[in-house]
This record gives sequence, structure tokens and C-alpha cells, in this order.
Amino acid sequence: MDLLDPLLAFFTDNGYLAVFVVLLACGFGMPIPEDITLVAGGIIAGIGDANVHLMCLVGLAGVLSGDAVMFWTGRHFGERARQLRWVSWLLTPKRYARIEALYRRHGNRLMFIARFLPGLRTPIYLTAGMTRRVPFWRFLMLDGLAALISVPLWVYLGYFGAENHAWLLLWIGRSKTVLAVVFALFLALLLVYVWRRRARRRRLYREREARRQRRQPGP
Repeated sequence: MDLLDPLLAFFTDNGYLAVFVVLLACGFGMPIPEDITLVAGGIIAGIGDANVHLMCLVGLAGVLSGDAVMFWTGRHFGERARQLRWVSWLLTPKRYARIEALYRRHGNRLMFIARFLPGLRTPIYLTAGMTRRVPFWRFLMLDGLAALISVPLWVYLGYFGAENHAWLLLWIGRSKTVLAVVFALFLALLLVYVWRRRARRRRLYREREARRQRRQPGP
């Protein structure tokens, strides 16, 4: 939270453009918490220096632009992207192996899940572009759906807590817990859906094999 006051001063002096630029930097993997940046944008709206609804739109534009740049960096350079110094810092071999495991488990749905994985979000988008596993329109749709959940939450939290920082700090912690619980529930439902779908496919396969064997003439 030590970053909140400098962000507030910067945003107050420079308005929406500053919020957009910082969020764009977050998308590039800069060590600036995206949630605190959005909360700071909401606070300056709460004290009357910005419009909260417009701030939500700026927040969405900032996070999606940063994510899209990472995706297209990976798409343009392919595996050569890992030779870039800043990419190699973000996408270490250990992290790349972890992302590969996540892709095998969740497939393209990882584009939605990534929004709630701060340490892996940027590397995941880079890898998505590098491996060409997901078309850009699907990446943008899934990432956008997740952003529609997270961005308004943090902006409006800052807006309503602008005059009461003690309350705001309390609810930032609670909101992170709520997001973690919601994400865990979503992931559990997703795993159940995948398991049931695979079980149904196996059952249909066994039924087809049984019918095929019954149609075969006997000896």
C-alpha cells in the first residue's frame, strides 16, 4: 500500500492518461500492482478529480491494451521472443513449464483464468501469442470478460472509499479474499464440467463399441 499515495499524486496531476499509461506498464510486467492502480483511479474519481464511469472505461482500455501488446509480441516473434532480455526475465524456463502445464489442464479457458493470476498473467499472454494456441478474438473475448469483473470492482472500491482510507484498506483485503474464493469456485465448477464432459464421451464411446460388436457376425 506504500505505492498508493505516489499513484494518487501522479493521477491527480495527470488525469486519465496517467491511469492508462500505468495500467499499460502493468501489462508489460512492470512491478506495479494492477489492483492498487485501479483503486487509485477510483479514489481520484471519488474526490471529484475524475468521472468514475469514465475511469472504469479507461481502466478497461488500459488493462486490455497491455494484455494485447503482450499477446502480439509473442505472436510476432514466436519462440524468438524468449531471446529478448525483458521477456526472458518475465518468462523464465520454470515459469514457462508451469504455464505449459496450465495450458494442458485448462486449454483456452486459461485466458480468462489468467486475469486472476497476477504473477503469471503477463507470461501467460506472451505464451498464448508465441504458441498460437488461441486466436486473438477469443483471447480478447475471454480476457475482456474477466476484466469486466475485476476492473469495475477495484475502481468502484476506490471511489466509495475515497474519503475513508481505513475502510478502503479493510475492503481491499476483503475483496482480494472474495476474488480468490470466486476464482476457486469457478475453477472447481470448471473442473467438474470438464470431468463430466469426459465421462460422457467415454460412456458414449463404450456404447458405440458395444453396438459395433453386436453388429459383427458371430464365428
